[in-house]
Amino acid sequence: MSSISLSSPRSESEVPIKENKLIFIWSFTTLLVVMNTTMFNVALPFILNDFTLSSSTASWLVSGYSIMFALSTLTFGRLSDFIPISRLLLYGISILTIASLIGFFSTHFLLLLGARILQAAGAGSVMGLGMIMAGRYIPLSRRGKAMAIIASGASLAFGLGPVIGGVITQYLGWNYLFAVTSISVLCIPFLIKLLPKENIKKGHFDLIGAILTGLSVTGLLLFLSTFSYGILLGTVILFAIWWKYLKRTEEPFIQPTLLRNKQYRKMLLIGSSAFFINFSNLFLMPIILATVFGIGPVEVGIIIFPGAIIAVIAGPFIGRLIDRYGNAPLITLGLLFLLSATIIFALYSTISPYFILSTYMFASIGFTALSTSISNEVTRILPMNLIGSGVGIVQLMQFFGGGLGVTVSGLLLTVQESSSAEMIYRNIYGSFSFVILMAFVIYGLYYRKAKVMQPS
Repeated sequence: MSSISLSSPRSESEVPIKENKLIFIWSFTTLLVVMNTTMFNVALPFILNDFTLSSSTASWLVSGYSIMFALSTLTFGRLSDFIPISRLLLYGISILTIASLIGFFSTHFLLLLGARILQAAGAGSVMGLGMIMAGRYIPLSRRGKAMAIIASGASLAFGLGPVIGGVITQYLGWNYLFAVTSISVLCIPFLIKLLPKENIKKGHFDLIGAILTGLSVTGLLLFLSTFSYGILLGTVILFAIWWKYLKRTEEPFIQPTLLRNKQYRKMLLIGSSAFFINFSNLFLMPIILATVFGIGPVEVGIIIFPGAIIAVIAGPFIGRLIDRYGNAPLITLGLLFLLSATIIFALYSTISPYFILSTYMFASIGFTALSTSISNEVTRILPMNLIGSGVGIVQLMQFFGGGLGVTVSGLLLTVQESSSAEMIYRNIYGSFSFVILMAFVIYGLYYRKAKVMQPS
């Protein structure tokens, strides 16, 4: 297919055109897109009641969204190698707006689920291209700050979404949540005007590889939520076909060269762990607050909101620390904060809503520090021609981790229905603490190898 060649990256000393305005508008668009996820977390208990769903079934509104979002981020990242970012944004946000209209009028669970998945297909353009844009056009000396500002938009959405979602759900109904997301269409003219111009060249998109990737990832999550041996067998076969296909294709959807990079693979696993914990928190906290403490959707949003605000305030500082000291201290700090929050949730989440409020602050700061520094580290260790695909795969794995976290959380809630609330959430968060401990071990291996590889 015909497409586009990107302009050469800018030098360290040259300030990109309208850089600050572009980063601001992009972070605002990211806010709207990510808020689309968190608003529905608050509405889940009410959607569950409206459609008489189990927790594991209702979780697919989040995990299904996350799967498609992950695939979409990688797809748009892959397309950005030869299609202008501005054009891809136009397509993505347009799809998001159409899906929001469908969701607004949905009266059946399958139609609602379909609208959510279609939303994710468009929303992935904003997240998928944001870090690629920063990695491609923002000099390394300012890249950490730019990525932190974009990540701060996502962090604000993680907290503001529950507040807005709670108010809308309580006073208007969950259908009106779709109306908020459609506002993102207003950002298109500004983004197109501010983005650098790009030139046309030929390129190829591996549609078969994209389909095989999507089916394989979906099959894995389906197995984890159903434990069907038939689905497991089908998923194993799909993964085998997928890997053989990637190795035989000239320009595959996921480049095996990246997956053979051991350091890069370690970053993928750590990023997935961060999103696993964060999405699990955002899925579980509204359920704990609604079922254990009897708190309404507005109050649920208010309790979650401070965690997001403190992450937004910390975002620029995190970016400056990355630019000054590198990614290693922030990755370590992020892991420590997430581990601390997970242990506190395991011990005190069912005692008082205020423990949830204060603990989520630690978790939110840790997530922002970890996700920002990992994205920055990936742009540092990969060559320029692989940044688009590399960042896309990172985001694929991150949102797969998020979807997996929600799926596992829903499953653990379902299988422990006869247990007390204290025991249920202690078991869940106790298990999740081992996810962070594994990420610590992986980063230790990464850091030791990175130190050896550095020139003396």
